[in-house]
Amino acid sequence: MLSISDGKELVKLARQTVEDCFKDKKLTIKETKFKQKRGVFVSIHTFPDHRLRGCIGYSHPILTLGEALQKASFSAASQDTRFSPLIETELDNVVFEVSILTEPDLIEVKNPKEYLNKIEIGRDGLMIERNLHKGLLLPHVPLQFEPKWNVETFLEQTCIKSGLLPDMWLDPTTKIYKFQSQIFKEKIPSGEIIQT
Repeated sequence: MLSISDGKELVKLARQTVEDCFKDKKLTIKETKFKQKRGVFVSIHTFPDHRLRGCIGYSHPILTLGEALQKASFSAASQDTRFSPLIETELDNVVFEVSILTEPDLIEVKNPKEYLNKIEIGRDGLMIERNLHKGLLLPHVPLQFEPKWNVETFLEQTCIKSGLLPDMWLDPTTKIYKFQSQIFKEKIPSGEIIQT
């Protein structure tokens, strides 16, 4: 678990990385104190309507947290294919959110219906792998909908995110992992940073 002060530092670094990329026209990875390898996602949302503007990250701890965060920040702002790249004038109208992930843990079941009792909405994120298909949804995603998703809907939506049919979570060859995350985010652009 990271401290709130570390979380605040990471959110500031995410914003600073994107601001520096506009100035320097390239990504330059800076040394940080965050040397532990961790999975991390950076999300950028419009403010005040909180629409997703970009979200990219690393599901597995393959890079140090400092490096992964800077690369994810740059990619969320410029390389999320669902959106046009962020432009510099938008920086005052977006908020940054950082999700620090635990390592994904394979959920082992004898019958796929058992997944329904092994996943907790709001606590667990999901990652699904099947052949070349792979996708992930963060733990807080099901809570953003009204009504909030149940576990079955969460599994279906993660399948869709993975490029699969919604019911492929029932296929025994589909691998499903769960993970948790710590989330830190700006309340307003460049403003107070909180843990949620």
